[in-house]
Order: sequence, then C-alpha cells, then structure tokens
Amino acid sequence: MTNQPDREAEVPDIDVVVPTRDRPELLRECIRSILKQEYPGPIRVLVVYDQSEPDRTLADEPNLGSDGTRRRIEVVTNQRTPGLAGARNSGILAAGAELVAFCDDDDQWLPGKLSKQVNALSQDPGAEFVCCGIDVQYDGESHKRTLDMSRISLQDLLRDRLTELHPSTFVMRRKAVVDGFGLVEENIPGSYAEDYEFLLRASRHHVIANVPDADVRVLWSKGSYFTARWETMRCALTWLLEKYPEFDSVPKGQARVMGQIAFAAAADGDRRAARHWAGKTLRRNPREGRGYLALAVASGIAKPDAVLKRLHKMGRGI
Repeated sequence: MTNQPDREAEVPDIDVVVPTRDRPELLRECIRSILKQEYPGPIRVLVVYDQSEPDRTLADEPNLGSDGTRRRIEVVTNQRTPGLAGARNSGILAAGAELVAFCDDDDQWLPGKLSKQVNALSQDPGAEFVCCGIDVQYDGESHKRTLDMSRISLQDLLRDRLTELHPSTFVMRRKAVVDGFGLVEENIPGSYAEDYEFLLRASRHHVIANVPDADVRVLWSKGSYFTARWETMRCALTWLLEKYPEFDSVPKGQARVMGQIAFAAAADGDRRAARHWAGKTLRRNPREGRGYLALAVASGIAKPDAVLKRLHKMGRGI
C-alpha cells in the first residue's frame, strides 16, 4: 500500500474575505457554504465588520470541512474607508494566504467552486484572477448566469459589464493585488461599481480566467441599496468614464454606461440631464435600450421602480 500525498501541501491556502454589516443570519449561511467547500487545502474565513459591532463568537464555530480539512474563522474590523471597498481592502491586507477570495455576506458558494477555480488558475501559470458564473435568486425564482468563455480581456469588459463576474466569484493571487493591479478603489463615489472598476483594472494587467459554471448563489432583495441613491450612481459612472478613456474606442460599452447615467438622472427627477445623457447614449449606439428607458422614465411613461422590478425578475439589472 503506497502512502497518499499530503493534499494540503499540494494546493494553495485560501483566505476568504467576507465583509458584513447587520445581516447575522445571512452571514452564518454564507460562512457555512464556505466551510463546506470540497477543497483539499486550508481555508480561512476573514469576516470583516463594517460600521457595526463584531460578533467575536463566530470564531468559535466548527472549523473543519466536510472531509476533515482545516478551516478557520477570524473576525476583524474595517480599518480603512467606511463601506464595502474599505472592508474588502481591510480583509485583503489581513490575509496571508497565497490566494484571496471574496464573498458577500448574503451569497453562498456551491461545494465545488474553489476547486474548479484553483484548477483553472493552475492551468494558466500567468493567470492572477479567476471568476465563475452565478445563480441569481430573486422573488422565489432562479436565473443561472454563466459565460462560455475561459479568458476575459479588458476589451470584453469595456464592451459589456459581464455581470456574471460577480464579486462573490472572485479568487485572486494576493501578491498580484497588493503588488500589482492594486486594492479595491475606495474613492469611487458611494463605492458604486467598485467591483466593475476592479475587474477593469485587473484585466489591464492580465486577462481574467473564468469557469463557466454557476457555482455561487446570489441573493437579490426586492429593495436595492442604490434605488434611493441615483445621484451617487450618476457621479460614480461619470467618474468611471473619465478614469477609463478606453471606453472612447468601444461605442457599445460607452453607450451602455451613458445609458445607465441617463436612467439614474431620470429616476432622480432630473429630466434635463436624463435627456442630455440619453441623447449621448443613442448617438453612440442607437440600439442601446437604456437610452430609451431613460427617456420613458423622464417623460413619465414608466416608473423607475417598475422597470427595475421587471429587469430583476429576469435576473438582470439596469
């Protein structure tokens, strides 16, 4: 009988950053899904409390995976800018593993997620970042969103947000983040679209790997955090267009972002700005539906909440 290799010595350690704020029940479900990963190496869950009192008892939770592999939970607090970006960065800087992953506190991983992604990284020695698909849960319905792509470039992301690449799917080489393309941007107004900006910046550095399986359950609530923050959305997306002049060479992608700005202006009651941005949108791409939706909302034909509800029922957003 031959000796079996030490599985934990063959695969990289992973630190999972879970930012949280006032969602204790969902948080525990999230953590359980991470602890149950069918991954043969050590996993540490770094729960980062943002603007809320930390629950230190989480560190006393059972710390073994279903197959007996080592699992740990540590509780830390956001030491940087209040908000999601600062919390994620606090977790990255507290991490020490070769790989760092993100998971939002209201999402859950399916058991094979990490193993598939680490395998994808190992197949491309130059890869620094890997994502996978999602299963959007909204109002009792499930919508699987996957990409039939193994490599994603900056041009791909300029053309389309590719919302399948949700932050709860991100797995990265920590060194590439800290010493390469950089931490999550904390200066975006309201932290809106900081995950998209992070993807754009990472893809400038190296193409992003992808696993075409829906291995993360993403919970969408009926009330979006940003539905009452339209001005923040406008400012953040305008900031994004200024930071990435590459959009100028991708009319379809630039029109998409302009259409989002137009819709946010319309939802905020700024009809003049909505018409201005809708005009810019449709001049860049006459087929961009967000421009028409913005005009419909600005003219009173449609209500922004009704538009969002319809889109969410299809597993999509504005």
